Amino acid sequence: MMPSNPKKRQRVIHRRHFSTATTAHLSSTAALIDSFCDRTVTETSQKLRRTSSHPLFSSSSSSSSASATAVDTSFNDPTTADVILRLFLDPTAPFTDSDDSVSAVDGQSDVQIYLHSQVLRRAKYFSALLSDRWQHNSAIESSNPISDGKNFTYLKYGVPPTQGSFDIHLTVLELLYNDDLSTIINSASVALDILPVALELLFEDCVKNCVKFLEAVPWSEEEEKRVLTLIPFLREEESEELLARFSPGKDNSCEEMLHGLILSAIHNHPNMAFVKAFVAKLLRDFSSRESARRVLGRAFEESLKIVKESLEEYSSPDFRGDHNETEAIQRLNLHKALTNGKHLLWLVERMIELRVADSAVKDWSEQPALTADLQRAFRDDAWRNIVPGLPAVLLRCTSKLANAVAAGTILAARQVRMKLVKDWLPVLIVCRDNVSPMLPSHKSLYIELEETFLRIISTLPMSEAQELLQQCLSFSTRNVEDCPHLVSAFNTWFRRAMRPSQRNLF
Repeated sequence: MMPSNPKKRQRVIHRRHFSTATTAHLSSTAALIDSFCDRTVTETSQKLRRTSSHPLFSSSSSSSSASATAVDTSFNDPTTADVILRLFLDPTAPFTDSDDSVSAVDGQSDVQIYLHSQVLRRAKYFSALLSDRWQHNSAIESSNPISDGKNFTYLKYGVPPTQGSFDIHLTVLELLYNDDLSTIINSASVALDILPVALELLFEDCVKNCVKFLEAVPWSEEEEKRVLTLIPFLREEESEELLARFSPGKDNSCEEMLHGLILSAIHNHPNMAFVKAFVAKLLRDFSSRESARRVLGRAFEESLKIVKESLEEYSSPDFRGDHNETEAIQRLNLHKALTNGKHLLWLVERMIELRVADSAVKDWSEQPALTADLQRAFRDDAWRNIVPGLPAVLLRCTSKLANAVAAGTILAARQVRMKLVKDWLPVLIVCRDNVSPMLPSHKSLYIELEETFLRIISTLPMSEAQELLQQCLSFSTRNVEDCPHLVSAFNTWFRRAMRPSQRNLF
């Protein structure tokens, strides 16, 4: 009779070489164990399981190593052995990949090994098999003396017909003779090969060493898959450390990780450009677009809040303190606005790249207080020697979002499109009229944003377009030929206005 929890009994390990074939062995192990449990009520109550408390194994498991050294024994030594174990290919055992089949086991169909019963008892499977209760089990072929008078117990054990099957089973059997298992278990792949066989044979010391090794070393992706298939067949306390690698502890741990990486990239890391490029790649490769949307949106809102607060404090300073102190605070506010404006620009670029900038456009179109503070700030000369790049940074954010709207990358509602132009057009006009000298890069930025605003205006109803186009007259230049985008926008509006009303057609 086996424990009621199948995880404590069955050792059905699905893996590269020992996949469903191992299932057959674990099932036969369970059957052998079950076969002697109907003798008496007392015996039935003593359930065999992977625990050191069972009377059959408590003494042998703890003393087997000592017994092995106390008697002159060595692996596969016919002069001192009292057990002959025949490993044979089990043709009925299924295997996962037919390419691994042992037409491949070097032509071998079975292997005979000389072993010692006191050493074999280190594995609970053999300890139970060699007990008096199983003397008539099919796994015991005979127990007869041979010509020199030695009395051998003949055992047989089927192994799956997969590549390396004999070698791995022989390795585990040889480990029964070794007190220091770490000499063999020296890589994750070796531990993963050995562990299923150790589980089949209930070789607790070996299981413990394999698990301990796997806990301490990194795994390849393939090894990680194999670990996951083995975890269900370990006891809870054995698998705890292994599971910890797959159990972040929070449902939103991936988003928290990404958010932390973004903050580190834009705020703290000394090699900011390289780190930003790396985090951008992580975001591109991240499987959940919705998670990326939420993480980037959260960081965007945080940086936007700092920009708004800094410019609000700059535009409405408290002059009750010392003049020098007030000036220092004003400089700090401008620097905070510029720094977080650069963060916003990077975040906007990532959001547009991933096509998750919908919420950013909406938020950017709902900033009448921020745009009013910017207009007041840029009409003053104080900022010029402190943060000369501030206008360009914020207008680049506006240009990126507006371009995405005009190109259809972001499908913004009409009200959002209208408010985006209505709130940020005055900021563009103030920058054109008050920021001097105008750098070539700034001039190209202004022209690009002018063209983009005019394209968005062309998507609005006639009445809204009429109001906004009148504000765009400042785009005109001394030479009319230098502003074809403005000429085209007005021609489009007048062409539409001159058309007969389409409502009369219905």
